[in-house]
Amino acid sequence: MKINATEIKVGMILEHKNDLWEVLKTSHVKPGKGGAFAQVEMKSLGKNTKLNERFRSNETVEKALMEEGKFNFLYKDDSGYYFMHPETFDQINTAKEVVGDNGKMLKENLEITINFHDEKPINISLPNQIDYEVKETDAALKGQTVSSSYKPAKLDNDLNVQVPPFIEAGDRIVIDTRTLEYVKKL
Repeated sequence: MKINATEIKVGMILEHKNDLWEVLKTSHVKPGKGGAFAQVEMKSLGKNTKLNERFRSNETVEKALMEEGKFNFLYKDDSGYYFMHPETFDQINTAKEVVGDNGKMLKENLEITINFHDEKPINISLPNQIDYEVKETDAALKGQTVSSSYKPAKLDNDLNVQVPPFIEAGDRIVIDTRTLEYVKKL
């Protein structure tokens, strides 16, 4: 599907130069002289390389036709990650490269979205917020100022995050998956 270069958004998958590219950053520039353009930073899903491309505002680009499906995470092993469709109970196996850094945030039965292109899994999308249990954390120091009152904590998935001083080991907290920041205590 053709879209105008001004419609490119972060997270879109584009077909460009015989490859699929995920948009990482985009900025629309209107210089004093000449026409406006979109400066786009993209990552190749096939070759895992990056590309900075400039598209004039009147150019069109090909947005990849993606099918998406909801799946529940089951488990991972040496060959990849396994997911199950919640209604049909069909299981699929995806390579570690498809999941990428999101793999460390997956937990059993977590519902995620898998994007498919030509019936092949391309990438996964996590929910914006996921709750975890705090496995261990440092004791809060008395006399700390409000601005520096966050302390390190290790979660049940071995992820390290910064949490407020009132959080203790065993507490359940919500983490923003996009920024890996503390949101709230449950």
